[in-house]
Amino acid sequence: MKYEKYQLESDRKLLLFEFTSVGPKGRIKKLVQYTETNLKDFFNLGFGDKDEANGEINDTVITNNGDSQKVLATVASTVYAFTDKHPDTWIYVQGSNIARTRLYRIGITNNLKEIKKDFHVFGLKDDKWQEFRSGTEYQAFLIRRKK
Repeated sequence: MKYEKYQLESDRKLLLFEFTSVGPKGRIKKLVQYTETNLKDFFNLGFGDKDEANGEINDTVITNNGDSQKVLATVASTVYAFTDKHPDTWIYVQGSNIARTRLYRIGITNNLKEIKKDFHVFGLKDDKWQEFRSGTEYQAFLIRRKK
C-alpha cells in the first residue's frame, strides 16, 4: 500500500504479528492474528490492541491514537506476508462491530485498484458472497491471493 507502515514482529509461521502504534495516547501494542477455522485453508484475521494482562487481542477498545491510516496499512502488510507463506488460503475479515466493518470497507475501497493487482476480494451481503464493489455495504470480507 502507499501508506507508511509500522515495523512488524512475527512468529515463524506468520500467524501472529505485533507492532506498536505511536501517537498522542502513547505507545500502544497491537496484534494481528490469523486463526485457522473449521474449513480447510480458511483463516480468520483478528486484530486489535494487545491486552497486556493476558497477551490476547482486545478488538473492542477504541484507541484513537491518530494513526489509523498507518495502522490499517500495517495490518494490510500482514496479509501480504501471511499469503506469501500461505498462498492457497482464504482470509475472512469482519470488524467487531458495524463501525469497524465499515472502516475496513472504506480502507479496501480507498486502495481497491492496488489490492486487486494481488488479491481477489469478496464482500458478504444478504448472506451471499459477491465480488467487492465500491459503495456497497458488506457484513464481512473474503480475501485470496491471486496466483
